[in-house]
Amino acid sequence: MYTTPEMIFQSEGQFVRWLQTLSAGKSPQVRLGIGDDAALVRVGRDRDLILTADLSIEGVHFTADLHPARSVGHRALARSLSDIAAMGGVPRFALVSVAFPRALSRRWIEEFYRGILDLAACFRVQVIGGDTSIVRRTVMIDVTLAGEVLRGRGLLRSGARPGDQIFVSGSLGCSAQGLEILKSQARARKSGRHGTQAGPESSALKSHLYPEPRCELGRWLQNSGLPSAMMDISDGLSTDLIRLCEASGVGATVLADYIPGPPGKLPERALELALNGGEDYELLFTVPKQRLTKVPALHRGLPLRCIGQIRRAHEVLLVRNDGSRSPLASAGYDHFSK
Repeated sequence: MYTTPEMIFQSEGQFVRWLQTLSAGKSPQVRLGIGDDAALVRVGRDRDLILTADLSIEGVHFTADLHPARSVGHRALARSLSDIAAMGGVPRFALVSVAFPRALSRRWIEEFYRGILDLAACFRVQVIGGDTSIVRRTVMIDVTLAGEVLRGRGLLRSGARPGDQIFVSGSLGCSAQGLEILKSQARARKSGRHGTQAGPESSALKSHLYPEPRCELGRWLQNSGLPSAMMDISDGLSTDLIRLCEASGVGATVLADYIPGPPGKLPERALELALNGGEDYELLFTVPKQRLTKVPALHRGLPLRCIGQIRRAHEVLLVRNDGSRSPLASAGYDHFSK
């Protein structure tokens, strides 16, 4: 008899910890295995290989009525590029495996690959292979990406220490806002209404449909030696900050007023989207106090904002502008709890 994952594991974190126990023994070449943004493997005297894999499944990560085929391809590769960015690495080669329904049009497939290949070209990534299958209904995509970083210099989630300051790049919650707009547009079309988006709404749509992985920023941070720990924000700040703290064996305090939410929203709604919206692919990193003066307010026009501090106590607290404190609940995306 089959049981669903929800009957066995309450969260993705619990599943990953269980999987780590099955893979405890590892080759001395494996610097980092299961549990971070990607794996690190020693393959040469001066380089580590970064390996990551990401699934994109119709009905989970995208839907045909909301996401154009080119966006589906772009987003599938962007997820893996963001994992390489989170370690400060350089992406190099991709394998793309797909399962297409037989009824899918050739035009959709061509646009899908155009989305992948255009983004790959932007980051000088070569798509060098993969696998293909025909299925009955659901589009499924698996992207495996290989990158590299100087040996022993890959940034991990596990390096944060008490007193380190917490930073995020860009603005958070914009992708979630873009998804809300797409759903609103779909409802309007069904009811015969039409509208146009401009300003913040147009920017939010772009953030969701065509996110920009922060590979250049990740490499700059790695070269600068500023971060003690880093990861990307893919499942929402509330979830990913807790993951970073768990990996580092620390807690944190974050200031609600300092968390950069999407523009054009009421403060409380902007905070909710910033904390719990996923697929932003911004970078979350910590910096020791002695290096703070070297962190610029902007990196090539992208804001780098301090939002809190790492604490010794193993608890993540959210501090609001009235001074009240409450535990930060992990309310971002989790495949096992959704």
